[in-house]
Amino acid sequence: MQDDSSMRRRSGFHVPVPEWVQDYQKTWLKPDVVAGVTAAAVVLPKAMAYATVAGLPVQVGLYTAFVPMVVYAFFGSSRPLSVSTSATLAILTAAALGQVAPGGGAAELAAATVTLTLLVGAILVLASLLRFGFVANFISDPVLTGFKGGIAIVIVLDQLPKLIGVHVVKGSFWHNLWALVSGLPHASVATVAVGAATIVILVALEHFFPKAPAPLVAVACGIGSVGLLGLQAHGVEIVGHIPRGLPAIVLPDLSLIGALLPSAAGIALMSFTETIASGRAFVQYGESVPQPNRELLATGLGNVAGALLGSMPAGGGTTQTAVNRLVGARSQLAELITAAVTLGTMLLLAPLIGLMPHATLAAVVIVYSIGLLKPADFRAILDVRRTEFIWALVALAGVVLLGTLKGILFAIVVSLVALAHQVSDPPVYVLRRKPGTNVFRPVSDEHPEDEEFPGLLLLRPEGRVFFANAEHIGQKILARIAQTRPRVVALDMRAVFDLEYTALKMLTEGEKKYREQGVTLWLVGLNPAVWHMVQNSPLGCVLGRERMFLNLEQALDAWQALCFAQDAPHAPKGAVQ
Repeated sequence: MQDDSSMRRRSGFHVPVPEWVQDYQKTWLKPDVVAGVTAAAVVLPKAMAYATVAGLPVQVGLYTAFVPMVVYAFFGSSRPLSVSTSATLAILTAAALGQVAPGGGAAELAAATVTLTLLVGAILVLASLLRFGFVANFISDPVLTGFKGGIAIVIVLDQLPKLIGVHVVKGSFWHNLWALVSGLPHASVATVAVGAATIVILVALEHFFPKAPAPLVAVACGIGSVGLLGLQAHGVEIVGHIPRGLPAIVLPDLSLIGALLPSAAGIALMSFTETIASGRAFVQYGESVPQPNRELLATGLGNVAGALLGSMPAGGGTTQTAVNRLVGARSQLAELITAAVTLGTMLLLAPLIGLMPHATLAAVVIVYSIGLLKPADFRAILDVRRTEFIWALVALAGVVLLGTLKGILFAIVVSLVALAHQVSDPPVYVLRRKPGTNVFRPVSDEHPEDEEFPGLLLLRPEGRVFFANAEHIGQKILARIAQTRPRVVALDMRAVFDLEYTALKMLTEGEKKYREQGVTLWLVGLNPAVWHMVQNSPLGCVLGRERMFLNLEQALDAWQALCFAQDAPHAPKGAVQ
């Protein structure tokens, strides 16, 4: 009798089995279980806290740490990645829901959340099918640093009223800041004490016992203090009733699609960016690097499935993935263990979680969100390049002053503008030779002894030369010619990997203009593709093989020969490309 697998193959039915299941080793079981349980201790309190950031009931955080995590375990390509939600996604979700459900009614909010999460998942799946995994590369690291820093400021300002027990009407950044300052005289002493104690516990455990589940301990202390000290009687607000059991299926509100689509696109982009960044950050030797398009599919399916069970937008989280990996996770089984712990929490511990103070959740959010703002990263950018540092600050200001949804769009625009600026204004270096060698390097105050050759101007442009930057490059070359008045200009083209038609035409016109003024153009080190293009153009006919050289050494030999025989009627012989 044939087994089931052979029958399925013959019938054409095939159930894909994840690679980690096929390659699973028995020795991985214990570290995976330990990592999954430990990660759950970090994931669950943070997921519930981030749900409150989004303006949603805390149980939505539990739903988000359950379904998307299970789906990713079977479709994702990163072994240690832990998927739920993050501070960034939470604040973006809050802004999106605030536009379509400003009243915050339970049914209205649930329908809007389902619609938003479903749209996020659909966009991610569609992006995977269209092979759009490369899109994450359009947000530069400095801009992403600034964006996350701005998110940290927005989240902290959003949570501080809960930390001190005051209620404010949300508005712009300046409005919220002034409302917070105005509310300080009305702060609840007991609430401030609970929040401060939670922060102390979190910081102390992170510092002295980094492997301890600090969020879980802090939440347990908060719940215990409510039960033992009767903090509600002193004005400390708690989460309240949480329904026990599995979430009910909620259907989307199709009338909200048009209003939520732009927000969903921004959230999908940030979800993917955080997911792929977290996955790549914790790859170990011997593991494959996460595949961008597969990550799009996995997180997309996770959001689609989670949406119908009340989840908010989800993606990979850096902190929880770090915990998962550091404790010893070897495969996605750790993620399934985390999901199982979440399920147990929903079925058994919901009434206990309802006793959690809002100040405790706010403290958890603040402590972990403030880590998004990393001054050391800004200093590192500034040490390397001032321009990139400015882009980071611009992105930070955009998020803080324009709002998160506009801020993410602003961050993308800043990235593209920064890229366009860099591409449109490439460097053109003046070269000199290191004495006693064949090394040619850009002029530098560090090497005043480098040799120059009067009458010969050596220049090296870098990057793709095309219509958008050809004029800038031409202006830089002309300025060098006007400054040195050479007889020969040798362009070292080794760093030019592409020469577009418009740029080649401008180079041809420039060669003719300066040849009439007694300045000769040589081309050096053309790669095969660029050399072929030049050869098939009028410039190639003018230069001939005599004015194109394989390298700068040959060009310099030709120049010295020309100087030695100044009255020779012919041009120096160069190397055939």
